[in-house]
Amino acid sequence: MHSSAQPHRHKTVVIADDSVVVRGLFARWLGEAGHFHVVAVAGDGETAVAHATRYKPDVMVLDLDMPGVDGATALPQILKESPHTGILLAATLNERNTRIALECMTKGAMDVVSKPDSRVGMTLSLDFRSEFLLKLGNVAHTAVKPGTLPPEVDLVDLPHGGPVNLRPLVSMMPRYLVIGASTGGPRAVAKVLFDIGEGLNDLTTLVVQHMPPLFTASFAEQIAGQIGIPAREPCDGERLMRGTVYIAPGGRHLGIDRRLGHIVARIGDEAPVNFCRPAVDVLFGDAARHLGAAALGLVLTGMGSDGTEGAGALRRAGAAVLAQDEATSTIWGMPGSIVRAHHASSVIPLDEIGTSIRCLVRGVQPA
Repeated sequence: MHSSAQPHRHKTVVIADDSVVVRGLFARWLGEAGHFHVVAVAGDGETAVAHATRYKPDVMVLDLDMPGVDGATALPQILKESPHTGILLAATLNERNTRIALECMTKGAMDVVSKPDSRVGMTLSLDFRSEFLLKLGNVAHTAVKPGTLPPEVDLVDLPHGGPVNLRPLVSMMPRYLVIGASTGGPRAVAKVLFDIGEGLNDLTTLVVQHMPPLFTASFAEQIAGQIGIPAREPCDGERLMRGTVYIAPGGRHLGIDRRLGHIVARIGDEAPVNFCRPAVDVLFGDAARHLGAAALGLVLTGMGSDGTEGAGALRRAGAAVLAQDEATSTIWGMPGSIVRAHHASSVIPLDEIGTSIRCLVRGVQPA
């Protein structure tokens, strides 16, 4: 018997992978973890679509490389048949699969986990098992969109409807845009940058997107193709230029420094911050220190609270901080944390963020 009144029901999962061994391994891990119920498995994309139609699972683990209809081809149909299913991609990540996985994440997949090259490695790797369960848990948590704001948010600060001005936006036109994002971020970052359009020529843009190393170079290439201006991973000490988007290299921190009178990128291998490397707090903290009110912070969809401390530093330095609203976020963890800490200047739906930033760059207050 299925009932929405059950407060702690197990999350339903479909595992789609062409390997019987991998399907069995994932199912065993989920059974041992508890809180999950594997309702079906699939060895190809066509069967995955059929299971999505029948079971409407909370989560689907979707392999990219499957015979016949592969995971990337099946993804749009799965989301059409079951739009509230959270998709966790699982694939051995080479250059080709990395590009495909990024495309899938701009089309609705929530996250990706990189499978070890061998089944033996997968079976024996405790790190992979932990990463798989953590990411699947995150996707399961976001699969059902929240209907109300978290109780710890003061509703006086968040009236319903449109952009919400929580603190006055600064009058100084920003010259640097610093962005932080995590789960659901590739799609949100790409949309915001596309919507800013020609306004990016007047900005130096730096992005921390929580992502594995292989992904960030491909992500930068994808962004450049979509927005028509340079986007790349910066080198340590590289002078930062207007009209360029700099993506934090996966597995390394991206910060900002001032050397010989110039603002330059700082690439570091310091310990993770908020369990993240790159970390939004590192970028935002450096931006507050070296840019002050010339910076504009933006926190998009993501799990956790990375960026909250840095957003506070930006606000104290005189900069504005924008947060994506809950309704349009894949998960309102990072932006919600900014709002709860009272560091947000405005809470804005994803479709309106680019327009708001274009206004600020022109020195016009958003409507």
